[in-house]
Amino acid sequence: MNEQFFGLSDTGKQRENNEDLFIAQQVHGGKFILASVIDGVGGYAGGEIAAEEAQTAVIECAGKPFKEAIPMLVECFHLANERVIAEKKRSNKYQEMSCVATVALADISANLFYYAHVGDTRLYLFRDGSLVKISHDQSFVGFLEESGRLTEQAAMEHPRRNEINKALGFEENLNQHADYIETGQSPFLPGDLLLLCSDGLSDMVNSSEMTSILSRTGSLKEKTRLLIDMANEKGGRDNVTVVLVQNDKTPQQYTANKVTESVTKSQPAVQQSEQSVVGIPVHRKKNNIAAIFFAILALIFLGTSIYLYRLPPVVKTIIPAKKILSKEEIKLQQAINNTKGKSIILADTAFAGPVIISQAIRIDNDSLLLKAKGTIVLQCDTGYNGPAIILSAKCRHIVLDSLSFSGFTTAIDVTGNVLSLKNVRFNNCKSAIRQSFTLAYKKYFSGQLPVLTLKADSLPVKTK
Repeated sequence: MNEQFFGLSDTGKQRENNEDLFIAQQVHGGKFILASVIDGVGGYAGGEIAAEEAQTAVIECAGKPFKEAIPMLVECFHLANERVIAEKKRSNKYQEMSCVATVALADISANLFYYAHVGDTRLYLFRDGSLVKISHDQSFVGFLEESGRLTEQAAMEHPRRNEINKALGFEENLNQHADYIETGQSPFLPGDLLLLCSDGLSDMVNSSEMTSILSRTGSLKEKTRLLIDMANEKGGRDNVTVVLVQNDKTPQQYTANKVTESVTKSQPAVQQSEQSVVGIPVHRKKNNIAAIFFAILALIFLGTSIYLYRLPPVVKTIIPAKKILSKEEIKLQQAINNTKGKSIILADTAFAGPVIISQAIRIDNDSLLLKAKGTIVLQCDTGYNGPAIILSAKCRHIVLDSLSFSGFTTAIDVTGNVLSLKNVRFNNCKSAIRQSFTLAYKKYFSGQLPVLTLKADSLPVKTK
């Protein structure tokens, strides 16, 4: 069996202490590989302590029996957050400490990996010479990069690159925000490689340079050392931590079947009429009758072909597959359609998990308050590029309260200035609100268009 994992952490060239920690070990008798990179938030006392509390919590929680991987990883983060919060309360000098973390659980036998993530540590998947970033940076600059507003190099050099929006230790109750912890799973095929790293690597070494090192022959230890050395050669501004996990099973090779030609001696095209087939003599008279019969069939076939050729062509109509809507989005749309009042209260018990949106929720009401009791997340379905909610031109005053939008190209499409927001959050949405106006036909207009006035009440932002 080849090596499957290796981790290494380095203080870097400009820091005196190392606030990074990592996990790289087998759990549950070797069935899984647990890997993690944890980065204590720098600039505050106790970053190392926060990382230690998180590391201990993850190892302890992941070592217990579990039925499903992702809920277990979420539980690890909740336990880590509780312990960091508890440690902050013990001493005034640790009031600002926190940490960011990425955890991956690889199931080599099933060719799968699962992950959970908070902050700006990163998880990459390296497959067939290509490096794909799996996790999302929960930071202002990370959002700008992932939305295409900044190039990778510009993001690496941005003065606000170390500001983060989420971390373990920021909030006491992570359940208040259903999308606080990013989770997911993906195939982990033979030959695949996972790279987990702190921003000490990703702020100094770009993806093409990482790809070049990971593509080389050599052990995981050698590749890890090369990645850290490159970060230090470029300045080593921060602690640098790298963990590699490999599916060491041999990739299946597919080879084309060899096509061989069989050469046979040509047979006489026409047999002598005097020959017999299976002992039955062949007579010329029967041959003549058969020839006339086949000639008639040929004429019929020719006439039919001409008739069919002259018919108008048949146009095939492709009927697109009907979208299958989730029960939650059907329930939400029906609640809006059937309301007789001017307010709808959505209980989080009725919408326990994220509401997967594959078709826009449409609001045609003149006035409506749509309020969530607790936080209800509208999550963009895979492959859907439309808005989560459309407010039609019939709307005059719509209030959205305590909703959260995640992963949409555009979260809300509104006509005019009719929308009010209260405690609404937008996570990984390229455009929060798209506003349009209906103007009279062939008229001249002057003046300034009205715009939405928004006041942000965001999560705390801290600098690492």
